[in-house]
Amino acid sequence: MDWSPKHATNAYLDALKLCSTTKKPRSSRAQKPESNEFISALAAGMSAKLMVEVTSEVSPSTIALAAAARQTGGKLVCILPESELLTSQKRIEDSGLRDMVEFKTGDPAEVLLNYENVDFSLVDSKADDYDRLQETLDVNLKRSVVVTSNLLEGGKGLGGCLKGVEKTTRVRSMTHPIGKGMEVTMIGKSGGYRRSKSGGYTVDGGEGRKSKWISKVDQVSGEEHIYRMPRSQAAAAGAGAGQGAARLS
Repeated sequence: MDWSPKHATNAYLDALKLCSTTKKPRSSRAQKPESNEFISALAAGMSAKLMVEVTSEVSPSTIALAAAARQTGGKLVCILPESELLTSQKRIEDSGLRDMVEFKTGDPAEVLLNYENVDFSLVDSKADDYDRLQETLDVNLKRSVVVTSNLLEGGKGLGGCLKGVEKTTRVRSMTHPIGKGMEVTMIGKSGGYRRSKSGGYTVDGGEGRKSKWISKVDQVSGEEHIYRMPRSQAAAAGAGAGQGAARLS
């Protein structure tokens, strides 16, 4: 999966528009709106094909991932309680993303057994049987991302405790990359992800190309923002890098 700036930009703008015009779920939890655009751009930019969300109901995050799937030609599998199915289907249909989402109900840990090599996962830490999900979530070991949302203070996401993740697999996690309660875990074989001296993450882009996950901390809010740029541009980014992080976040 090579990084696609075009997919990332289009998904970001699509999510920005759709999430701002979509009615908020009735039990909407504390969630920074920017996180929706962030995960949409991240999933689309890495050209994720198979995406999975485990949630209690359709949320702006669901719409954001569906927007990413539209850019990559992929599919979002949304696993949620059966009681929320009809309402969720209606919301996705109203957003124009019906063809991008496949709804599944039942025990998330059991449903996940039907999917292998998941490229991008978004898991609500408040989901039923959350602790069992790490046993059945089958991620793409070559390169994938797992995002855990709604973590409580001091809580930990799925991290590297996932099915099939061996010692030879690179696992890197960042807590609160945007706002609070979120953990982003990047998984990849050798050459997938590695920590750079500047504090970001270097990621192979295929055919010898590389790009970097750049992390920047907002000195005012204390938030950490992560974004991605070609390695050749990273050194020249300088002061403009902070502006890029703000836009993607």
